[in-house]
Amino acid sequence: MKKARVLLKPSFLPSCLTRATTFFSSVSRQMEMDPSSSERYCYDPVLQWDPQVEEYFNKAYGPDHFARISKALTRPSSYSCIRVNTVKTTSDAVIEKLTKILNESEDGLKLAKPDGSSAISKCQIPGLEYVVFVNGSGPHRIAYDFGLESPPKEVLVSRKCAEAVLRGAQVYVPGVLACTAHVEKGDAVAVCVAMEQPGDDGDWSVNMTRGTTLQGLPTDPFYCERSGLYIGMGTTMLSRAGMFRVTHGVAVDLSNRVFRLPSLHNVLEGEIFLQNLPSIVAAHALDPQKGERILDMCAAPGGKTTAIAILMQDEGEIVAADRSHNKVLDVQKLSAEMGLTCITTCKLDALKSVRLPNTLSDSTTLVNDENSGSMTSRSELSSNEEMAPAASKRSEAEKLCEETASTEQPNGGDNVSQSDMRKNKGRLKNGRGRTQSQGGRAGKSQGFPPNSFDRVLLDAPCSALGLRPRLFAGLETVISLRNHGRYQRKMFDQAVQLVRVGGILVYSTCTINPSENEAVVRYALDKYKFLSLAPQHPRIGGPGLVGRCEFPDGYIEEWLKPGEEEMVQKFDPSSELDTIGFFIAKFSVGCKD
Repeated sequence: MKKARVLLKPSFLPSCLTRATTFFSSVSRQMEMDPSSSERYCYDPVLQWDPQVEEYFNKAYGPDHFARISKALTRPSSYSCIRVNTVKTTSDAVIEKLTKILNESEDGLKLAKPDGSSAISKCQIPGLEYVVFVNGSGPHRIAYDFGLESPPKEVLVSRKCAEAVLRGAQVYVPGVLACTAHVEKGDAVAVCVAMEQPGDDGDWSVNMTRGTTLQGLPTDPFYCERSGLYIGMGTTMLSRAGMFRVTHGVAVDLSNRVFRLPSLHNVLEGEIFLQNLPSIVAAHALDPQKGERILDMCAAPGGKTTAIAILMQDEGEIVAADRSHNKVLDVQKLSAEMGLTCITTCKLDALKSVRLPNTLSDSTTLVNDENSGSMTSRSELSSNEEMAPAASKRSEAEKLCEETASTEQPNGGDNVSQSDMRKNKGRLKNGRGRTQSQGGRAGKSQGFPPNSFDRVLLDAPCSALGLRPRLFAGLETVISLRNHGRYQRKMFDQAVQLVRVGGILVYSTCTINPSENEAVVRYALDKYKFLSLAPQHPRIGGPGLVGRCEFPDGYIEEWLKPGEEEMVQKFDPSSELDTIGFFIAKFSVGCKD
C-alpha cells in the first residue's frame, strides 16, 4: 500500500461563519421544495460537520467513503448485540427466554426474517458463540395521515431523546420540547426531532423554548428544520398540558417506528448485557488468562470489565478504576448483578494511575459511611467491612485501593486540613452530596506502582464519533479532535508504565477520528521502543489508515506505516458488519531497559 500524504487546505472563513453559511444554504434549498410534498415526512438526516473537520475526514477516508460513514452514523445498527453471562447461564437458554419474552411483548417485533429464519441467533464468529444477535428492521416508510385536510399533529423531541428512540426506547416526558396545540391523551401524533442550529457567535443550540406550540404549517418558524427528521407515529399518553406539567413518564407510545429494534432494558438482568460487538472483541483482544492481575483504567459502566471477568471464568484479579464516584458504583452494581467476585473497584483518575515512590506509604482515604452519611477514615472501616463489595475476599489490589492509614501524620500533626474539616462538617449537616447520592462506597486509590499488572485495558474517553445513531456532530473542530488525541497520549503514558515486561496493553476508542486512533498508535510505537503491535483474535475489523496529515498551521500528524495497518482493527459503521465506529490496538510489552 502506498503511503498517503494528506494536506488540509487553509480555510479563509472563520469556522463559525463557514458552518452557519453551509447550514443556511441547506435550509434555503429545503425551502425551495414543495412544502406539501410527502418527502417532508420521512427520515433522511444529514450530519452537519464543521467544514474543516469534514475536509479532514474526506482526506483521510476519501469523499465517497466518508459520505457512507456519515450516513451510517445517522442510523442504528440493524441488530442488538447481547453478551451472555456464561457464569450464570448459556446462549441457548437466553435465546429461549428472549424468544418467549419478545413474543409476549407489545412492541410488535417480528421474530422471523422474511426467509422464515429466526430473528434471534448465536454469533457465528469462532470464540464468540456466547454472543447473541436480535435482529431489527428498518428504515420503514411511515404513513403520517396524508389523507387528512390538515397536517398531522406533531410532538417535537430533543436530539438525544430521538437517538434513544431510534435504539428502541419510548418517548419520555423530559425529552419533549414542543407540541401541536390541542393535543389530547390518545391522539395520533407524528414524532420529529429538534436539531441544534448555529448561532451568530458560533455556538450551536436548539432555538426553541420548551413548551412551544407548533403550527404544522409552512408559516411555522421551525417548519423547514423538521423536514426529513420524522422518526415515527405514536399515541400520546398525556395531553399537551400534561407533557409540560409532569416530570417523568411516557409521553408518546411510539408504535410505528422508522427503525424497529427491541427494547431490552431491564430484561434478564444479570444473565445478559447489551454491548456493541467491537467492545466485546476488545475484551478478547486483551486475551485475559485465569489467575492474572488486570487493570481496566476507564472501566465505567463495566461492560468490558465484566466481559474480561467472564473470559477469565471469574478466576483472577481485575481492578476496575474510574474517576467518577457514581460510575464506580455502577461497576460495582453490574458486577454484583452478574455474580462476579474477582472485580475490585476504585476511584482513580487515569492521568494519575502510576503511584510515585514517595507516595507509596503516604495515603489517607475517606469514604462515605452508608448508615450515618458521614465521612470515615479507612482505618476505622478496615476492621468492619470491605469497601468494594464486588469482591468476596480481600486481595492485593484491594489493599492498594483501600489502603489504611493513621489519622495522624508521623510527626504527630493533624493531616486533615481546615478546608477538609469544613467540608466534612457540611456533609454532616447537609447529608450526602451529589456524588454520594447513590449510596455505597467507592474506594479512592492513590495509584499503583509500575509493572503492577499482567495486562491493562485502556478504553480511553474519546470524541465518541463512532457511536450511532448520531444526529449531530457540529461541535467538534479540527483543534478539538487533535486535543482529544493529546489527552489520550497522556493516559497511554500512564498505562504503559503499569504493564509488566512480557505483558499486554490494549488501547481502544469508539471514534472514527485518526487523531485518537492511528496517531496515538504512531506516538506509542515511536516513543516506547519496547512496544510492538501484537496479533488480535478474533480479527473481524478492517485495517487502519496509513500515511500522514499536514495541517495549515504546520502540525504534522503521523499515522501507521505500511505493514502496520493489518495489526490493528478498525470497525467501519458503513461496512457489512454494521457496527459502531471503533478502533483496537494491541501492544506486547518487551524489555523496558
